[in-house]
Amino acid sequence: MLAAVLHEPKLIRIDEVEPPQPGAGQVRVRVRAGGICGSDLSYYFKGKSGDFAVREPFVLGHEVAGEVDSFGADVTGLSVGQRVAVNPGLNCGVCKYCVSGMPNHCLNMRFMGSASTFPHTQGMFRQYIVVAARQCVPVPAGVDFAQASMAEPLAVALHAVRQAGSLVGAKVLLIGCGPIGCILLTVARRAGAHRVVAMDLSDKALQIAQSLGADQTVNAVDGATINTWAEQRGTFDVVIEASGSPAGLDTALRSVRAGGTVIQVGNLPAGQSPVAANFVMAKEIRYQGSFRFTDEYAVAAEEIASGKVDLRPIMTHAFAMAEANEAFEVAHDRSQSMKVHLNFD
Repeated sequence: MLAAVLHEPKLIRIDEVEPPQPGAGQVRVRVRAGGICGSDLSYYFKGKSGDFAVREPFVLGHEVAGEVDSFGADVTGLSVGQRVAVNPGLNCGVCKYCVSGMPNHCLNMRFMGSASTFPHTQGMFRQYIVVAARQCVPVPAGVDFAQASMAEPLAVALHAVRQAGSLVGAKVLLIGCGPIGCILLTVARRAGAHRVVAMDLSDKALQIAQSLGADQTVNAVDGATINTWAEQRGTFDVVIEASGSPAGLDTALRSVRAGGTVIQVGNLPAGQSPVAANFVMAKEIRYQGSFRFTDEYAVAAEEIASGKVDLRPIMTHAFAMAEANEAFEVAHDRSQSMKVHLNFD
């Protein structure tokens, strides 16, 4: 079978690799479509994502959907040819975090397409993958594969909004309008946010945010407007930082009102980040991180399958697996793209 393998920054080769075989409790999935994530872009262009560095040839990709190809013994509830969205994370179920309801922090997590462990957990940008049956979430036959693959970023957004608590009637600032940011905007709206202001450096991204229901969009170069948010001990009830930049987090801490909540979703660069951290103390800010997701993946797949959440407006480009390098270049160019997919037909 073929796999899109990252050999060095900005170099993916389509390599012939041995097809995996499912064991007991496992399913082999024929991958049909996969979305390129911000962490994939970081691995591709920098050779690392946050604190995780690539140290061997590496298959990227953790947002995919496909169809069941075969399965091993002791698998029930799935059938050959069935469409599934694939949860990229496999937690152990027995460590202290799994048993306390925090499986996203599993000490033995195997998250596909992540260089957090070595040898790396190879990703999903290949024709076939083998996963545990519990990682497969069935979706109806009429659901487009690329749309079904959006269950993973939607799960990230659902988890982040859950971390924020109730948004009913809240004034929300969203910093960073990439794919995750725009999905967060959609989820915040559904969660009852009264007013959502979106901020980004890209006018193209802000246009999409506005089309998705942002009440106001502000370019990050508009310092005059941004400075007013810090007046009178802050403006917003909740600020969601999705840009992954120290400047974005600094703006979040300055702009949230006293007693408000900042949710950090963006993955900051490795090392120390210069931010106005004293505001956490001085304004009694609730500063909360949001890492991946827990049980939200199945919910996300259902939200997409039922049509309750329509993410097609941010799905801008699709490429064949053989065009992976071009796809990553386009995905990196925020002036022309939002969410880019690879097809594996």
